[in-house]
Amino acid sequence: MRRPNCRRTALARHRVSAAGGPARSKAQTPSLHPRNRHRGRYDFAELLQASPALAPHVIRTAYGEDSIDFSDAAAVRELNRAVLAAQYGIRGWEIPPAYLCPPVPGRADYLHGLADLLAEDAGGEIPRGSAIRALDIGVGANCIYPLLGQVEYGWQFVGSDIDSAALAAAQRILDANPALAEHIELRLQGQRGSVFSGLLGEGELFDLSLCNPPFHASAEDAARGSQRKWNNLGKPAASKAGTPALNFGGTANELWCTGGEASFLRRMIRESAALPERICWFSSLVAKSEHLPELRKQLSKAGAVETREIAMAQGNKRSRFLAWTFLDATARRGWRARRWPPA
Repeated sequence: MRRPNCRRTALARHRVSAAGGPARSKAQTPSLHPRNRHRGRYDFAELLQASPALAPHVIRTAYGEDSIDFSDAAAVRELNRAVLAAQYGIRGWEIPPAYLCPPVPGRADYLHGLADLLAEDAGGEIPRGSAIRALDIGVGANCIYPLLGQVEYGWQFVGSDIDSAALAAAQRILDANPALAEHIELRLQGQRGSVFSGLLGEGELFDLSLCNPPFHASAEDAARGSQRKWNNLGKPAASKAGTPALNFGGTANELWCTGGEASFLRRMIRESAALPERICWFSSLVAKSEHLPELRKQLSKAGAVETREIAMAQGNKRSRFLAWTFLDATARRGWRARRWPPA
């Protein structure tokens, strides 16, 4: 059993903002997107009202502020559940213990960045509502992108995954939120090793695709990454058989694939080139900036006519997503005229 003073001491070194990282002065803090609901500190009074189950995990830091121990997986899950209930009206968010528990602020930032990307082709106005269709590659048990995207922008989503158990868990969340479920479809990607192949129906179109790819190249690589996270939290890693425990969880499918992130994204780019007029904007998170030069070369080789590299920040963590299209500006204007409601 942890000693309470140990938890307070660790968090004294890590004042935590709603971005989920150590807080800095306002001038120093890397900014979340201006529309992100999580730019300030967590309002624990609001969160506890929405989800009383969070109460056992709330602690007082040395700065006299309420927070949680972000090295405690159970606390992180309860915080997510409370945030989704209080700020998005999402109920019954339950995921199996082994699965990835996503940091909500960063996931929301990706969606806001994609909304801005679509707005570029709509005279600066964000296209909203069910006319916009998004494909989430690797929706996972948490179903976070379709849930947030439906609440924030009213978009329709198809979420795909190779893991039938993850899809079953995601469906249980949707069953608890019927108003959202009406606009979110889940699909099993039956071709392991494929991204888009075999997934789209005949003539089916999407305005955008998004993805949070497996970042690591092996289980050992994922374990080393987890150890670094624990070190950054100022804590020794709890482990089983030498493998560090994960405060944000994650199954093998979610954390690693052969060749890691770079290999996955190369495959995604190759497959996207076979669907140049089926998806207007393809996109993916890119965890490691050193992969970008090679990905640019792959996109050029595949025939992408435009690319975007959109920077993001969550606390001290810097990230980005890469977006590309095979449709030039004229083709995208035609796409908008055919599919999107007037601005």
